[in-house]
Amino acid sequence: MRHGEGQGMSLRPSRRRRAVRAAAALVLLGTASAFPAPASASPAGSAAGSVPGGLAADARAPKVAFTISDPRITESSGLAASVRHPGIVYTHNDSGGVPKVYALGPNGGVRAVLTLAGAGARDWEGMALGKDEQGRPAIYVADIGDNLGGAWPYVTLYRIPEPAQLRTQSIQATRFRLKYADGPRNAETVMINARTNRLYIASKLFSGALYEGPARLSSGRSNTLRKIGDAPAMATDGAFAPDGRTCVIRTYFGARLYSVDEDGRPGKSIRSVSLPFQGQGESITYTADGRSFLAGSEGQNQPVYEIPVPDQAKPSPAASPGAKAAGKDNADEGHNDPGNVRTGLFLALAIAGAVCFGLVRRRGGRGT
Repeated sequence: MRHGEGQGMSLRPSRRRRAVRAAAALVLLGTASAFPAPASASPAGSAAGSVPGGLAADARAPKVAFTISDPRITESSGLAASVRHPGIVYTHNDSGGVPKVYALGPNGGVRAVLTLAGAGARDWEGMALGKDEQGRPAIYVADIGDNLGGAWPYVTLYRIPEPAQLRTQSIQATRFRLKYADGPRNAETVMINARTNRLYIASKLFSGALYEGPARLSSGRSNTLRKIGDAPAMATDGAFAPDGRTCVIRTYFGARLYSVDEDGRPGKSIRSVSLPFQGQGESITYTADGRSFLAGSEGQNQPVYEIPVPDQAKPSPAASPGAKAAGKDNADEGHNDPGNVRTGLFLALAIAGAVCFGLVRRRGGRGT
């Protein structure tokens, strides 16, 4: 079945797809048992002031910001913290769902449901906040997943205005067709720079790449995404800081923080960031004040963790985004165990699970 852009259709996951997803999740969960408990209680610092990998301790340890318990949200695959509505965090489900964005309150409860009229929900994988052509606040949702490894000739970005009054409603969506200059690929990471309003997408799997959209998106023709650099392997989400000075890209294993160049592009790596272990960690964003990250996972009743932004990247005039932390810097690679044997086993099994996932999707997905 072809993706009918003008038909707004939704492809629901087949039994095979659900089984494969479950198997992949079990691989990740099973391999985690080879480790001591990850630093979910204190990945940014322990009572002794030390952290995995020898990074300097931050002032606060991560905590559960809230739990997504609404039964309608079972595959939260994107997060975006609202600046217009303090305390509100937007999320959406992954593939095969309906084109809806959920506005969550500080306790994780749904405050409003925004339906994207005229949109499809083939494989929603991420979201970001930005502006429209008139500079008004807008919500962007990215239908950019492609587990068949290049089956879709183009992918889609949807935009709706962020409503001034937060209530359940249907809002007409503007669609932007996206094509990669070097051919189709799978991706789950979408980011929009708050200063430039420019779109960036990071491809997934092992040869990750970072792509940049045109300076201004067009709804009347295809928008070409051009590679501008590399991205972490297995990137599952990312976000720019509200002030546009830094950005973060997460994987299943952790996250990496980057400075942002004067032209608005992601620049040099600042440091890695440890994340609490999550069964299928596919979302990350900054809080509205830019002082913390929020990290979530697919699944029912999943906690969303609040992790402190490293001191050198906090929104302060004295902050220096280019500063480097002392010691080893590999928390984003899952190196929370000083024994390289167990770390290697974890990565090898996770990669094997991902490869199997892609192969079975390629063989069976075309018939769904």
